[in-house]
Amino acid sequence: MSTGDHGAQAERTGLAWRRTALAATACTLLLLHMAARRGWGTTVVPVVFAGAMVITLVVIGSVRERALRGPGIPKPLNPILAVTTVTLVVATAVSLVAVR
Repeated sequence: MSTGDHGAQAERTGLAWRRTALAATACTLLLLHMAARRGWGTTVVPVVFAGAMVITLVVIGSVRERALRGPGIPKPLNPILAVTTVTLVVATAVSLVAVR
């Protein structure tokens, strides 16, 4: 692949991030449904974490796709964004276990 053509790579990366965000959105909606059936209360906590995770995934996906579409070699993903995403995933999982 030449250094000026990042189209396919950017497209594949953008699609992968969108699929991940879509799957996380579906899980968030299922958590929201569970919270509504259980009468809200503490069951809202995993929904909030999962919603924040979805927003973070969408933002990171947009940033990565834009970086890959730019000219030259793209910068690596900001570690703060990666740590934020992992933290939200772990917080969602822990809150789900705690709410059960």
